Amino acid sequence: MPNWQARASTELTSPKNPQVQAVRKAAKSGRPTEDGLIVIEGPHLLEEAYGSSWRVERIFITPRGLERYASLLSGTRRGSKQAEIVRVPQTVFHSISATEAPQDILALVRPKNWDWEDLTRSPGLIVVLDRIQDPGNAGTVVRSAEAFGGSGVVFLNGSARISNPKLLRATAGSVFRIPLLEGIEPIEMIQRLTQWKFALFALDAQGTNCVSEADFRQSCAIIAGNEGSGLAEEFRTIASHISIRTFRVESLNTAVACSVALYEASRQRAAHESIRQQPSLRSAE
Repeated sequence: MPNWQARASTELTSPKNPQVQAVRKAAKSGRPTEDGLIVIEGPHLLEEAYGSSWRVERIFITPRGLERYASLLSGTRRGSKQAEIVRVPQTVFHSISATEAPQDILALVRPKNWDWEDLTRSPGLIVVLDRIQDPGNAGTVVRSAEAFGGSGVVFLNGSARISNPKLLRATAGSVFRIPLLEGIEPIEMIQRLTQWKFALFALDAQGTNCVSEADFRQSCAIIAGNEGSGLAEEFRTIASHISIRTFRVESLNTAVACSVALYEASRQRAAHESIRQQPSLRSAE
């Protein structure tokens, strides 16, 4: 059930209302509002946000949306944060929506503040996005990181922002669950990796070692460089460069390459855990 209760609703009818203008600006720019809230659109993302540690602050909805999503809006949980319902006309909603086919409901949510410690559970498996600017690719990486047991994703400075609507949709809800940090400089990332004794594997179409030859069983980070210029200089000499063998195509895009590497890491870790547990199983017999 959702982790919020609807408190007294309000109605805004003017597209020039300051609240409406603030949402429009955030949705169109793909950036948070001035008070740090992120716009999410559609019932799926809203439902995913309910059960997460992100906080739903305010819901904007049309009269048609009130009918379509009545069951979604009716759930409550004791002790939960109450979300304000803001009713807006269809025309006003279309003016604030960032999608081609608005779904009559969007929300302002406050993201969870993750710490470095949240990303470093042992053995850690971090994905580092080095100036990955395509929000669809970045969002898919977040989804794959959760699917294959990643402990977090770091968006280095110059990467797509987590608040980007296309990125949010591409994560399909994973953005609300997996630890994420953004706006990090390469030098700080390197210092953290050194401090934690993480191995660093850089995805590189020209890498001498195949992805299957990398030892992902240890605490490690997988780094994907910018779509055009590749890795930042700071990473080129300290990372082990790994490639994914392909046929008839020169390289894979960031989302696919990261997904393949994360799957291989998941496979290796599952096999290692299975072997590690075998002696205890024999003893039990």
